[in-house]
Order: sequence, then structure tokens, then C-alpha cells
Amino acid sequence: MRVLVTGGLGFIGTELCRTLGRLGHETVIVDSVTTQVHGETPVFDLPAGASLVRLDVRDLPLRYDVLEGVDVVFHLAAETGTGQSMYQIQRYVDVNDRGTAALLEAIAQCSTRPRKVVLTSSRSVYGEGAYRDNSGRIVQPNPRTRGQLESGAWEPCDDDGAPLHMMGTPETLPFAPGSIYAATKASQELLMSAASEALGFTAVTLRLQNVYGAGQSLQNPYTGIISIFFNRARQGMMLPIYEDGRETRDFVHVDDVVAGLVAAMTHDVPSGTVCNIGSGIATSVNELAAELLRAGGLDVPVEVTGQFRVGDIRHNFADINRARTLLGYAPQVALTDGLAGFCAWASGEPVYADRLDKATEELKAKGLAN
Repeated sequence: MRVLVTGGLGFIGTELCRTLGRLGHETVIVDSVTTQVHGETPVFDLPAGASLVRLDVRDLPLRYDVLEGVDVVFHLAAETGTGQSMYQIQRYVDVNDRGTAALLEAIAQCSTRPRKVVLTSSRSVYGEGAYRDNSGRIVQPNPRTRGQLESGAWEPCDDDGAPLHMMGTPETLPFAPGSIYAATKASQELLMSAASEALGFTAVTLRLQNVYGAGQSLQNPYTGIISIFFNRARQGMMLPIYEDGRETRDFVHVDDVVAGLVAAMTHDVPSGTVCNIGSGIATSVNELAAELLRAGGLDVPVEVTGQFRVGDIRHNFADINRARTLLGYAPQVALTDGLAGFCAWASGEPVYADRLDKATEELKAKGLAN
């Protein structure tokens, strides 16, 4: 098939394009090659069978010809990062939502349109995600307020103050974005759904959990806790753990994500299908830091700071049963193995100046962190 991947030079996009090449597909990459992700002097090798159109996704209507005759589109191009989205609001909305609108407008101009568009969305659209109360009822707590965070009331509670119990979040949970980034991802989903029938393509959305693996940017201080921690640790720097370190995330290896993306391309599913893609396992940040240091053979202090960022969630891990059923999705890479592979790759990469402290100060200056 002829496949177009927006954001195809990013972390996930690169691995996807390599896999598409191995499977014999012709791939067109559309990427603006941003400095925050690729650095000041970007170096990249195009995967086999891929060609590059260096273009901002927002300009696609001017180059809709690149979409002519394309069978499938993977729409990965986006600004990512919860914290930065809370003060670079216009940029996030412009790139993520106007970029998606531009893609749809370009498709509308084509004489031969794609038959399927696969969107990478985010677990962040759920906000705090799904919990059970003491009666067993599924509830979705409101985002934690700044007052709650300042008082160290980390865990979501019900309206009576009783503790809630985390559970795998299903796709049926409604949108409850707690950050601008999350709101833009929800909007992307709505735009795709609204346009798909009129433009005649099947829309499939995959809500990704916390993706990691070899090839992840070691320079971007706004995304990827694993790469941030590794880059600090190999320079002998302390690892700062926000809140109490018991907050959990669903860490999913990029190989498993790519397998899910390819399955979304090849499986015949109804338009509007939405699936979670994750490991289905909750891992605390404390556990992650310990596993990462062990995998990398590193020994640096780990400090639970009690810091927080407005818009961060407490817990979220995916219910992946729908992806198993509809896409045959089954994660293969255990966290210990994935971290070992990541550390082996990252150890051979250049050492980058740590920018986490600067990013944190930016958030503090905007009143979005303590």
C-alpha cells in the first residue's frame, strides 16, 4: 500500500515507518522537523521505502497532492507535553487541532482519497481515568485542584471524602481533559469523527499510554520521564520524584505501539473505532525510577520532592480488552526488558545538557508548578 505518516520522523513515527518498509509498503513522511524534538542540527536516516516531504502539517492544503493515491494515513503529528501546553496554549491548539483540520481539508481536495485514517490520541483525554468507589461503582473523579495538590491530598476521593480505587480505564469513559494538551487530543478525535463519513474514509483512533523505547528524544524536557531520568542519571544528577512517587502510569514499549498501529491499518473495523493501546499494567514512578537505574547500572540519589504540576493526573492505566478483541493486540515487551533495551541504546547516544530544571522554572513562573 501507499501510506502517509504525519510526524513520521518523530519517535513513534520513525519506528512505524521502519516497520511499514519491512512489510513492503511505500511510505510518505510529512514532518516539519521541530527543534524541540530533533535539536538544532537534526540528523536522521529515512527508513527503507520512505520519502520525506518536509512540511508543517498545517500547510497540507497547499500540498494536498502528497495525499493523492494514498491508501492509509497515520496522523501522528502533534505537540506533546501536559505542562508546556498549559502556557503555550495557542501553539498547542494551533498545531494539534488546526493541523488536524488542515489534514482533513487536504483530503477533501483529493480526487482519490485515503480509505482509512488512523489517529494517535492519548490516555490524557480521560482526565483522572476510571476508579471504583467502595460500593463497586465506576466513577470518574474531577481533576485535582491546586488546593488539593498544595495540601498533599494526592489521591482522588469521592464527594464524601472516601478513597477511590484505581482500575483499568475503558474506552467508554467520557472525555474529561485536565490539560490543554488533553483537550486538543479530544478535539482531534471529534474532528476526525465528524469528517470521516462525509469524506468517505474509515476513522480509527488509538489512545496511547506512556510510550517509551529506543529512539525516544533525549533532549525534550516536556515529554518522556524515562528519557529525562536516564539523561540526568548518567550525568550523576539526582532524580526528582513529584508528589509522593506513588502516582502510576501505564508504560508501553514503542514496538507494541507500532504493532497496534499496523493492526489498526490491516484489520477491518467500523469507522469510529477507538482502542486503548498500553501494557494494561500500572507502574508507580518510584518503581520506574528503581527499575531504570537497575537496567542502566546507574547509582544516583532519588528524591521524592512533593512537587507537582497542575494538570497532571494521579493514576491511569489502560483496559486493553477492546484492542485485544478488535485488533488482536497483545503487548509483548515487559517493562524490565524494554528498559534494558532503552538503556543499551541510550548509553551510546550523546550526553545532552539537562533542561528539566529550566522547564520546571518556566512552569513555576506561570503558576503551574510548585
